[in-house]
Amino acid sequence: MKKNIFVIILLFSVLYSFSQSTVDKIIAVVGTEIILQSDLEKLYSEYKSQFQIREENDGEEMCVVFENMIFNKLMMHQAELDSVIFTEEQVDEQVNYRIQMIVQQNGGDPKILEDYYKKSLAEIKLDLREMMYEQMVVQQIQTSITENVTVTPTEVKKYLNKFSLDSMPMIQASYEIGHIVRTPPVGEEEIVAIKERLEGYRERVLRGEKFSMLARLYSDDPGSASKGGNLGFVERGTLYPQFEAVAFTLKTGEISHVIQTQAGYHIIQMIERRGESINVAHILIQPKPSADEQVRAIEYLDSVKKVIIAQKMDFSEAAKLYSSDLSKNSGGWVVNPYTNSFKFDQSSMDQATYATIAKLIPEEYSDPIPYITEDGVMSYRILYLKSKVPEHKANLVEDYDMIKDAALEAKKEEVVQKWIKNKVKVTSIKIDKQYWNCPFILKWEIPQLIEK
Repeated sequence: MKKNIFVIILLFSVLYSFSQSTVDKIIAVVGTEIILQSDLEKLYSEYKSQFQIREENDGEEMCVVFENMIFNKLMMHQAELDSVIFTEEQVDEQVNYRIQMIVQQNGGDPKILEDYYKKSLAEIKLDLREMMYEQMVVQQIQTSITENVTVTPTEVKKYLNKFSLDSMPMIQASYEIGHIVRTPPVGEEEIVAIKERLEGYRERVLRGEKFSMLARLYSDDPGSASKGGNLGFVERGTLYPQFEAVAFTLKTGEISHVIQTQAGYHIIQMIERRGESINVAHILIQPKPSADEQVRAIEYLDSVKKVIIAQKMDFSEAAKLYSSDLSKNSGGWVVNPYTNSFKFDQSSMDQATYATIAKLIPEEYSDPIPYITEDGVMSYRILYLKSKVPEHKANLVEDYDMIKDAALEAKKEEVVQKWIKNKVKVTSIKIDKQYWNCPFILKWEIPQLIEK
């Protein structure tokens, strides 16, 4: 059953309007919950568009969507029995997060969303509240059903043995890496010059030049420079505290003086404020160390590498001694932000890092290479390859944790399916006859149906 694939689809389907008129009717009743024909058609329209479903597969795929809707209503019915409740504040927080995510993906201007759906942002949020509440409840009930599910090593092995040798999934080559970082200091002259440049840009805007044009020309923020420095609407608590402390005090059109954050130095222009959301533009300049300081950082790392090799130092001990990066506190190991593990494959590394790592053998160090920290600070680092696992077919020795996770998810799905079968026996469920051929009807052994 394809659960958890409808989060974004649902977001749009709630707002979607059909150009063609549809004769509406109830097609399912689950306890006190109902599903309308229009509900299914709206959701399927978005599902079909997103997953590029062919017309000849409409019947089968619509059943998949319908199954998910029935599943959700079962969960909502159970939530009513269990008195599962979320506060308005909790729901609003999730609605705002979803809206912000969609707005950012579409250029950062909420007006695009308002123009597309021909509704105000407040109306869109109101439309989404019921859907979001349902999603939160469903997740809570599903978690309560599966929270005590575990798998034993025997079950993990049994799960893997279900695959034939030919169908065994291929696992990409993976790498465990560490680094020792050196951040060259920035001279006071550079900082003074940056502040003067930014104040100069501010004066130019006050004299009539466009803030957006200067941002495109001079800002070091790659995410916003091409948009004229525009960050789009963001909620309070999203940006650097120092940035927000100034931004939320600005009036429409007002430009701040220079402020400093972890990312560098900024000036900010207020575009619009709506309650605890602001739409601002900024020009960021990141301090850059002098050429001499960069050379010294490279020479420092070269000498560190020689000391480590000559003295056969443990990498983690060397990282704690010589690295200027916070990763030294965890032994210098680099965490994969996509998996929160120490393992990387090619797709989870930037091209430059992969090109360097691919040339190393385990327990070998790279030469110093340029490195931009998460805050955009220019640094240098030497990379250390702890281990490499070549591309291979999944096996218990090298991929136990991954296979265990897959086995656990499969077992949770079995538990959910068992819960559904038991639940339909004690829940009044009626489904319109036109959907009796959907596979889940037989799978769940639903006893009651609606005649046309």
